[in-house]
Amino acid sequence: MCFFLLSVKGAVAFKTKCPECDAEIDIPSDVISGEIVSCPDCGLDLEVILDEKGAISLKPAEIEGEDWGE
Repeated sequence: MCFFLLSVKGAVAFKTKCPECDAEIDIPSDVISGEIVSCPDCGLDLEVILDEKGAISLKPAEIEGEDWGE
């Protein structure tokens, strides 16, 4: 018996909790490492980290501001 995993672009792969406000965050099935996802409630930006085994973890995104030469 064979099973196939169908990945639909934009489909939700899994749900996780925001570390800031505990709201539910949907992680899409086509997410890539380095992509930024945002909490729908508090707006916290989180960077997606994929390891070599395909495990997904999130860390607060380090958004760099523009350098205005000051």
